[in-house]
Amino acid sequence: MSNFSDTIDRGDVAPLIPEDATKEILGAAAEQSAVMTLARRLPDMSRAQRRLPVWSSLPHAYFVNGDTGLKQTTDARWRNVFINAEELAVIVVIPDNVLDDVDYDLWSEMKPGIVEALGQAVDQAVLYGINAPDLWPEGVVEVAEQQGHVLTIGTNGDLYDDILGEGGTLSMVEEDGYMVNGHIAAISLRAKMRGLRDTDGQPVFRAGKVSTEGGRANYELDGEPVQFPRNGAIDPARSLLISGDFNQLVYAIRKDITYSVHTDGVITDAGGNILLNLMQQDSTALRCVFRLGWALPNPINRVNEDDATRFPFAVLEPDNAS
Repeated sequence: MSNFSDTIDRGDVAPLIPEDATKEILGAAAEQSAVMTLARRLPDMSRAQRRLPVWSSLPHAYFVNGDTGLKQTTDARWRNVFINAEELAVIVVIPDNVLDDVDYDLWSEMKPGIVEALGQAVDQAVLYGINAPDLWPEGVVEVAEQQGHVLTIGTNGDLYDDILGEGGTLSMVEEDGYMVNGHIAAISLRAKMRGLRDTDGQPVFRAGKVSTEGGRANYELDGEPVQFPRNGAIDPARSLLISGDFNQLVYAIRKDITYSVHTDGVITDAGGNILLNLMQQDSTALRCVFRLGWALPNPINRVNEDDATRFPFAVLEPDNAS
């Protein structure tokens, strides 16, 4: 008996995705993103915006003169910093002919692409402001440039002094009352850093503990972790090394990753032009969506109380003129 009404619907395709997909993608995306690896994660957001009160004026204490001296009062102020959760999404399209191959490990093939896309989008938005939502802060590198926390490679004579010496990028952060606890570097800087030695001739850039996953080494610079993103997020023409106090860079997730499978509909560009017709071109799309926000409160501290100059990050930039 002929039957022309049978179709493959969402329920038929959904079992291809493991039930723990949400946690699996989110955890892998956080590992893929250099920013999310080093930054401080706050508790998940219960609404679209979170308010973070931070110090804007510090209290002061005074000695009392003698047994009957008067105790003085002090002022203290706070200001509000807001984290705004925005949506991040990626769509992976798979031809139906691939889905028909029951021996094909579809999920293993799709996950790396999804994870890489999410990590790249987060890093580019936070570091450079690329494709960032309007309510998000300016990128870390953008603000560092505005604050004068940028040094051109070769300025201090050699790479060691450019990074670790007096007047180097780390000292820019320290002079503002922060301690560098992490770095994000372009892969092109890796070879240059291998030759760095301290005053005793010991390498300051070296492999730290080897991770259990894949036996990969976690690299350190002067004892602090260095991330070398391979997700394409770092622009080596703009920044070779981003160093800072990553405890000051905070992010929160509003909604864990959700996914949905689509076998009809169209995919368009920003101009409304149809790029793909799922039904007509026999394709299936997996859409992953999650919401997160970030902030860099930059609270006042005793070393530098000037908001106009204080910033917990510094950037080593390339010599583009050479």
